[in-house]
Amino acid sequence: MSESSLPGGFISHVVRVGATVRRPASASTEFIGDLLTMFEASGWPGAPRYRGIDEEGREILTYLKGHVAWEPQQPPDVYSEESLLRVTQLVREFHDLTAGTELAGSHEVVCHNDLSPKNTIYRPVSGVLRPVAFIDWDLAAPGARIHDVAQVGWQYLELGPSVEDISEAARRLRLIADSYELVDRRDLVSAILWWQERCWRGIEAAADSGDLAMIRLRDAGAVTEVQEAYQWVCDHRLNMDRALR
Repeated sequence: MSESSLPGGFISHVVRVGATVRRPASASTEFIGDLLTMFEASGWPGAPRYRGIDEEGREILTYLKGHVAWEPQQPPDVYSEESLLRVTQLVREFHDLTAGTELAGSHEVVCHNDLSPKNTIYRPVSGVLRPVAFIDWDLAAPGARIHDVAQVGWQYLELGPSVEDISEAARRLRLIADSYELVDRRDLVSAILWWQERCWRGIEAAADSGDLAMIRLRDAGAVTEVQEAYQWVCDHRLNMDRALR
């Protein structure tokens, strides 16, 4: 069966084969397989299904049809308030499914750890695009609820120098916390800054060690972009902290 490359490619080469997606296996493949199998058993539709390993040693996942927000310019529906609310609800759903399971271990839940519009499937619902599922679960691991909520704040609000209305961004961050029903949101902005610093430092460290994918990311300006986003959040932290009270 013929293969066709899917968007992305900075980290790993992902291809579509018929109704499946094939991606390189990793040390986390068994964990991710168990996680996706649990989602399937529960009937949760927000993730691809795991179908094992192919003859080339690649993970086999079901292909989810829909719009993935890879390009810089996106339809307004992708960043609408309604889509933001649905993203947050989806996160809460899979967090609640994993809470108290062996996969979460001693942690609160299993986190996706790479939530962004680029890893979200959007489909028409009543004539408008809405998020229906998350892809790229390869970084999923036990963690704290607030970590994924912070990623939603950073990535889906595009917190950084491109934000034109700080008050609106702060209001939407509060909306995320309210929609998720995050009990303790005092550390939410701190968690966003933690993610941003971890991201750019991680890219730099891996690139310095010779990781070709991270070198490409750094050369594409990813480190500078995240550093600027980090500084922007630092500069406007007071406004966002106030909105979360």
